Amino acid sequence: MDFCILGVLEAAAGGRRLDLGGTRQQAVLATLLLHANRPVSIGRLTEVIYGDNPPATSRVQVQICISALRRMFTAHGYCDAIVTHSQGYLLQVDEERVDAFRFEDFILRARCARDKRDPGEAVTLFRQALGLWRGPALDGIESRLLQVEANRLNELRIAANEACIQLELDLGKHHELVGELTKLVQEHPLRERLVGQLMIALYRSGRQAEALQVYRNAHRVMIDELGIEPNERLQQLEYAILTASESLNLPDPPAKVAVEPAVGVPCMLPTGIADFTGRDRQITAIRRHLTTAPSGSARFAVPIIAIVGRAGIGKTTLAVHIAHDVAQHFPDGQLFADLHGVAPRAVSPMQVLERFLRVLGVPGNAIPDGLEERAETYRNLIADSRVLIVLDDVSGESQVLPLLPGNPQAAIIITSRSRLGGLAGVTHVDLDVFDAAHSMELLSRIAGVERVHADTHSASMLVDLCGRLPLALRIAGSRLAARPHWNIGQLAERLRDETRRLDELIHGEMGIRASISLTYEGLGDEARRLFRRLAILDSHVLPAWIAAPLLDQPFPVAQDLLDDLVDAQLIEVVHAGRGAYTQYQFHDLIRVFARERLAAEEPAPERTATLSRALSALLVLADAAQCREFGTTVPIPGEVIHWSPSKELIDRLIATPFEWFERERLVLVSGIRQAAQAGLVEICWSLAVAATRFFESRVYLDDWRETHEIAREATAQAGDRHGHAMVLYRMGMLSFTEQHFDDARRELETAMGLFTDIRDSQGFALATSALALMDRLNGRLKEAVDRSEQAIAIFRATGDHVSAAFALHSLAQLHLDCGNVEDAKRLLREALIHSRSGGNRRVNAQVLHRMGRAHLQAGEFALSVDAFTAALAIVRDICDTTGEAYVQHGLGMARLRQGERVAASRALHLALELATSAQQRLAEADALEGLGELALASGDPMLAASYFRQTTDLFQVMNMPLQEAQTLTLLCEACQAVGDDAAAEAAMARALQLSEGMDPRFSR
Repeated sequence: MDFCILGVLEAAAGGRRLDLGGTRQQAVLATLLLHANRPVSIGRLTEVIYGDNPPATSRVQVQICISALRRMFTAHGYCDAIVTHSQGYLLQVDEERVDAFRFEDFILRARCARDKRDPGEAVTLFRQALGLWRGPALDGIESRLLQVEANRLNELRIAANEACIQLELDLGKHHELVGELTKLVQEHPLRERLVGQLMIALYRSGRQAEALQVYRNAHRVMIDELGIEPNERLQQLEYAILTASESLNLPDPPAKVAVEPAVGVPCMLPTGIADFTGRDRQITAIRRHLTTAPSGSARFAVPIIAIVGRAGIGKTTLAVHIAHDVAQHFPDGQLFADLHGVAPRAVSPMQVLERFLRVLGVPGNAIPDGLEERAETYRNLIADSRVLIVLDDVSGESQVLPLLPGNPQAAIIITSRSRLGGLAGVTHVDLDVFDAAHSMELLSRIAGVERVHADTHSASMLVDLCGRLPLALRIAGSRLAARPHWNIGQLAERLRDETRRLDELIHGEMGIRASISLTYEGLGDEARRLFRRLAILDSHVLPAWIAAPLLDQPFPVAQDLLDDLVDAQLIEVVHAGRGAYTQYQFHDLIRVFARERLAAEEPAPERTATLSRALSALLVLADAAQCREFGTTVPIPGEVIHWSPSKELIDRLIATPFEWFERERLVLVSGIRQAAQAGLVEICWSLAVAATRFFESRVYLDDWRETHEIAREATAQAGDRHGHAMVLYRMGMLSFTEQHFDDARRELETAMGLFTDIRDSQGFALATSALALMDRLNGRLKEAVDRSEQAIAIFRATGDHVSAAFALHSLAQLHLDCGNVEDAKRLLREALIHSRSGGNRRVNAQVLHRMGRAHLQAGEFALSVDAFTAALAIVRDICDTTGEAYVQHGLGMARLRQGERVAASRALHLALELATSAQQRLAEADALEGLGELALASGDPMLAASYFRQTTDLFQVMNMPLQEAQTLTLLCEACQAVGDDAAAEAAMARALQLSEGMDPRFSR
């Protein structure tokens, strides 16, 4: 799929333009494209659409736009194009498919060609870049934020035009440029460089008078619009044209002469590698920084580049490559030193200065003894020289400071595993692992292109097993090159065994383990211990707070050690936050090394105790977050908790429970799996149960099912009947949520039997209350009422406000189904008291929703709207998409009863959109039925019948005979209005057939 930003926003698939929807949808797509492969927050998307005054529904409108875009992408085979991210949404797209990114890439390459004195190639690249434009960027989209981005791109376009035209003027193409320049000056009359270029083109074409007229026109425009004279350069150009100055003649073509180093010029750079791959952006940025003359106060400072990254990332390779690339700009020499910063015996500045002074011609007996005197001699020798200094593998600022020249014409490239913030004016260039394409390219260059192309599947697997780390890829490629009888799959298979992976990644003097080991040995004892113990966790995301239980230390102590590991590039920050909110991760190969050290240096009992502390802390936090948000806790056996964070740390982490859950979701899922594997059964099922309400609220149904299947298996094997019953109850609720009602009944009845056997009245009441819901949906009124009242009595006795509120509002719906509105209201008023006492906002919203339905059934439409509006505020605040679908349906029906059909249509369509996106078939059926009633009221029975048929199909699939029968009576009415008596009779017959098996009070 191709995207065009440089003009009117367009997308095309298979050569066919796509319908991008309305302006809001286009604005969202444009924003995601401008930030392709990076997360965009919902807040920013809201501001893009609405500016500074978003309506209350802005968040929902953004979600609707995202859903519509997802449907568009899915329809053309891009199901995973838009990814939901913790910070918002992320559009996954190949940047080559977006014209704006291709434009900027062409511009970078054009400037590089220009800097290399290849104007022909530069012009070709500039013209390719400019040829991508079809009009002003994002033409027609009115958004303040997007216009800022569009203006940036428009400015790049005109600047590229000016740069290209200047090169073409220098190449003598003035005749061809007059027409283009005339048009550009008309479009941009205040661009003085364009005006000057048009004047030169006209003059060189023998049109002196016209060139002077261009100046007079520009002079008048600038006086009229800005009140200022043209700049001095333009005024000088006018004078030069008046006097026919020779300076305006076409310059002689630059001679391409190879720069030969002078005799005695030092050149200490190591040999560059022939198979250098990637890093184009970094090379361009470094070259520009080293070769562009600085302005202002920066012109007195030495340019310093620090290339930073973990072991094996390719820092030295890049430094040597770029040093050779820019060597011509430093004709007085290139100095190089490997400082072995992470080795036990690092090279001191004294030793480096001795080598540099000898190379610069100072005899051994004339080299000063002291560090300061050597540094002064060194700075004096290169005081007027354009020298490039490369310092490899620097451990810290102290190694570098004595080696800094005082001459701003010199420059320094440093490589280090740590950021060197103490160096004034340093520009850091952070290196990460290669992407898939560059990884395959490097492997191909070393192992052979044909060999890699012959088995791309195995090559891709090998690249992933190497973690896309350049050194690991180089070793793998070298091993393949040395063993032509091996196939790539053979080496990949050897690397699959994690316990031997680092043994396999050795070739000659190259080795991953040795490279990481140098860094590891340079750490303090406690930092090494934390590094090892972080590898105990299977989660790829490592929250900062977990370091405290791993070390059995207070969090501030552990946090300092985490910083030490980050500085050493042994772990990396993946989600920056404030202190305890920060998250980290290992590179895959560094994790393998950490696990090696863990197995070698920590006895098994200590490893088990460490894991128990970490998972105990996770359980304490999950239960505290659940209690704060939902008012309920997990019945955790006291002996399960082996370590707990401080109250202060707990309060900081779960201040906003939903945000904590979103941050820790992957850690929770991994922790549940790991607890089961380690035999920590009670922690396993307690964590699963504690996470359930979050999974339910945010519709993480796959996580819910995965974690509970793990916990069910663990509790069954361990014979933990209490845990098994709790897990089965939660699985029954999941099956109910997914509308798998037969599975739900089976799981809930099994759980209820177990709770009865172990005499757990609270668990029995929970399962009974859930089964009452099942009975109501199946039309078993008496059983539903009996179960509900039995559960409510237990909840009242145990003081479980949240469960009591849930059971009461479910019983209230039973009374509504029977037409007992006043009894339902009485129960709902009690439920409201319990839900507020329990502090569960989701249940509170459900009770308010049910109250709205009661008022609606009683004909109290204004009160109904009030109740639904109060529920809406809660579900939006807690981001409960499913809850909002039900509430929007209720609001739509209330507006319909009030005769406000436009407002009803808006709410019902939104309810359908939300229900569909959340894959909630019951809410979807309610919304479709509501739209059918709206169509009937609007005089369109044909459309109404279509909606009702969709609704009955859903109820039939979900085995909900009561709801199906009720909708069939509406379908009968619609068919009669259309005049289709046969269909009406069939619908009524089916409704009567369904009603026969129900309590008479359910029949219509």
